[in-house]
Amino acid sequence: MDEQNRNLILASVLCLAVIIIWPFLVPPPAEAPQPAVATQETSTIAPAAAPVTAQQRTAPEELAEGRTDAPRIAIDTKELSGSISLQGGRIDDLALKSYQTSLDEGASIVRLFRGTDGPEAFYADFGWAPGGALGFEDVPTATTIWNADASATLTENTPVTLRWDNGKGLVFTRVISIDENFMFNVEQSATNTADAAARLAPYSALMRHGIPTTLKNFFIIHEGAMRQTGEELSEYDYDDISDFDRDDRWGATADVAQIQQNGWLGFTDHYWMSMLIPASAQPFTGVLQYNEARNTFRSEARLPTVDLAAGETISVSTQLFAGAKEWETIRNYENDGGIYNFLDSIDWGWFFFLTKPIFAVLHWLNAVIGNMGWSIIALTLLIKAILLPLAYKSYVSMARMKELQPEMEKLKEAAGDDREKMQKGMIELYKKNKVNPASGCLPILMQIPIFFSLYKVIFVTIELRHAEWIGWIRDLSAPDPSSILNLFGLLPYATPEPTSIFYILSLGVLPIILGISMWLQQKLNPAPTDATQAMIFAWMPWVFMFMLGSFASGLVIYWIANNTITFSQQYLIMRSQGIKPDVFGNIKKGFSRKSKTEET
Repeated sequence: MDEQNRNLILASVLCLAVIIIWPFLVPPPAEAPQPAVATQETSTIAPAAAPVTAQQRTAPEELAEGRTDAPRIAIDTKELSGSISLQGGRIDDLALKSYQTSLDEGASIVRLFRGTDGPEAFYADFGWAPGGALGFEDVPTATTIWNADASATLTENTPVTLRWDNGKGLVFTRVISIDENFMFNVEQSATNTADAAARLAPYSALMRHGIPTTLKNFFIIHEGAMRQTGEELSEYDYDDISDFDRDDRWGATADVAQIQQNGWLGFTDHYWMSMLIPASAQPFTGVLQYNEARNTFRSEARLPTVDLAAGETISVSTQLFAGAKEWETIRNYENDGGIYNFLDSIDWGWFFFLTKPIFAVLHWLNAVIGNMGWSIIALTLLIKAILLPLAYKSYVSMARMKELQPEMEKLKEAAGDDREKMQKGMIELYKKNKVNPASGCLPILMQIPIFFSLYKVIFVTIELRHAEWIGWIRDLSAPDPSSILNLFGLLPYATPEPTSIFYILSLGVLPIILGISMWLQQKLNPAPTDATQAMIFAWMPWVFMFMLGSFASGLVIYWIANNTITFSQQYLIMRSQGIKPDVFGNIKKGFSRKSKTEET
């Protein structure tokens, strides 16, 4: 095998390696250590300097268990259903009306919060940590039964009010409201009717029992905790949280950040998330912790400790986002609601400078067209139009190189085995005819980050989930469900499951069309005369067909549209340069070459 063939094979292997392992080669940068910052005073909550603070106390874990049946307040909005338990006043029952767990008929709606104990309990908790002379019996805890109108229902227009009197001069009130989407607002108040001052700190927390069974554990999407400090957004896998050092102040492994403004934190899943959002100017302590003994993950926003004087009332509001990661909804919360960089709660990846605008355009196209599949095709047309000047130069250069083929063959014969003479002659030939052989690679290089970005967009964004295109394609975020193994549904046979090793053979209609489109694109030019090169090029479309067969349908649609447009562009540009591609002739030659090979 000569050097040229070895280089070709090496280039092919490297291309595949880039496509497959690029995300592994660019890990996120290490998080810089964050110095402790002194708490600043706000208009409603002023920190004090007593030796024992509420930040040094956290509710014991046993207060989070042993719950009994208690009255509940229903939650019923356009997007959400569920209830609030008057025991603890927790939001521990929440489902998303607009989203089902699957496309199967009768599938249940997605449940975000569930219960307060058990292996998959997940809920939002609000309250007051005691400080100074106060104990947990003096503040509302998980076992506290709040007073409220149990017949009330939390809707977009009707907030609910919870009240509890500790019998020692402290009265606590909690007003919960919700908007038309996924944003709760929890206003907590404490009134001191006693003679002595009280010391305490308001907090809000999200508690998750165990790692969720829905965890995909795929490098392309972050699932776990997120914390915005106002300076940077940090992401933590569940393994990261469990590996934190133990912090005795919090009674668990924990990572603590002092946040001065524009902070929020919580947990994110693939398509859903729950985030605690204090007021933008509110300093707080952002705590991520893991209790190994109870296998619980906690995300907490602890506000500064306050001294509540006799006869004084303090009040603080915290928002809770609990719902679907809808791009437009989250963008509106950022732009209109003033939540700092909230759109970054969607995992845009390291190509965010491409993924963000690509999805923004795709979302706009979908609003105009009304179908995500056709919008992906329209997006492909736009991308190809933007890259057309570059593609034009590339295809013109390729056409000129084709014209130089006879002279290149003469140089090869004249040089013989003298490679230095051959290379020198080729360089002079290119320079004389103003041809850049490397320009043909530029469109391919440009396609790599675009391909990765679109792959990220299609996999991450909820707008592609369960989005139909045509006929059998009912979910653009999932692979083509048809299979050649049962003749695309004509035969009554089940096909391999995605977890099966034989699933790669279960090619659908779209992957097959993809392979054919790549094969036709090759036929714009004759096959290489070198046998090794010809073999590699002959196999490449079908290798990609199997490799991309298990990718999301939306991505395969993009690739097919890209190949079709590229074929048309290249054909027309070659014709404009006086070269008429003999597509059918090249196909015939390919089959005749195979026949001769079989005969020998």
